[in-house]
Amino acid sequence: MLERHELEAFLTLAEELHFGRTAERLHVSTARVSQTIAKLERRIGTALFHRTSRRVELSPLGRQLYDEVRPAWSRITDAVERAVDAGRGVTGLLRVAFTGPAAGQLLIGATQAFRARHPECEVQIREARPSDVLPWLRAGEVDLALAGHPVGEADMATGPVLVREARMLAVPTGHPFTRRRTPLSVGDLARVTVLQAPETAYGPSARTYNEVLTLVGAGEGVCVVGAHVRRYFARPDVEYVLIEDAEPVEWGLLWPADGATARVRAFGEAALGLVA
Repeated sequence: MLERHELEAFLTLAEELHFGRTAERLHVSTARVSQTIAKLERRIGTALFHRTSRRVELSPLGRQLYDEVRPAWSRITDAVERAVDAGRGVTGLLRVAFTGPAAGQLLIGATQAFRARHPECEVQIREARPSDVLPWLRAGEVDLALAGHPVGEADMATGPVLVREARMLAVPTGHPFTRRRTPLSVGDLARVTVLQAPETAYGPSARTYNEVLTLVGAGEGVCVVGAHVRRYFARPDVEYVLIEDAEPVEWGLLWPADGATARVRAFGEAALGLVA
């Protein structure tokens, strides 16, 4: 296999047909270019250039090698440049997912703040069901997501918490919990059938809030939700009761642990600045 400096020396000399100009382009000495080409020709077993005191020309085999190698080398260098740009630069396309209308509103605000700072970077926003978030991130369909914390997955990284909200219990209208004189506590949940809300886990659960709240309204059970559900999913058959001693629901950005590009970091900074 040819080494990178050998390919660069060969391709540059094939274009310049001058050792001095080739050395200037590569920022090396003329002697270094000559030594590299001579070593390359020994490895291949024949001359790639015809040299005289006045001119340098490609040999027929040298021309064939150049014509076959140059397009492939251009594709490789272009791919590397795009990778570097994606990793270090805040340009290109950033794909962000959110779950639910409350997260969507926050994400829109974060996107506007991000675009004001980095207008050269396009942001594509997609709504996801909570069960879609991790598969989308792992498959590379989105770069980051605004969803519930914590995730508890070794291959996922989480940013700062952007929102904390009280936990409430969704119950059927007229449920005894709505008429209590004492505050509802976590311990009271042991007496009822608790359905799993979309935001509470990334495993098997109801796919949407409408789905789980329909079950609640039908008397199939109750469901622990964040306080935003009361506002965005008001229903005549469901009431919401504060769980006074429950830990708050936390929301923030998450992304693949190996996907912390400059775009992802910059979007996180914009989102944190928005809520701060």
